[in-house]
Amino acid sequence: MITLDQAIDMVMQLPEEQQEILIDIFYHRHLEKRRREIAGDAKKSIADFHAGKLHPKSVPEIISELQMTSDDETDR
Repeated sequence: MITLDQAIDMVMQLPEEQQEILIDIFYHRHLEKRRREIAGDAKKSIADFHAGKLHPKSVPEIISELQMTSDDETDR
């Protein structure tokens, strides 16, 4: 297996146009991977909701929970 530094060195040896193509390929593959992850999370959440594991909440409840989560992370 090659190290990250070795991979970067190899990419830097490519012509600039090929470096840009490689960056574009990685960027779009990363976006597609994130889209699949988000879609999977959404499907699981919908299934959990239909199974009764999740319940609807009011906007004030959601905001309150988000603020508590944010406060907890700030305390760390």
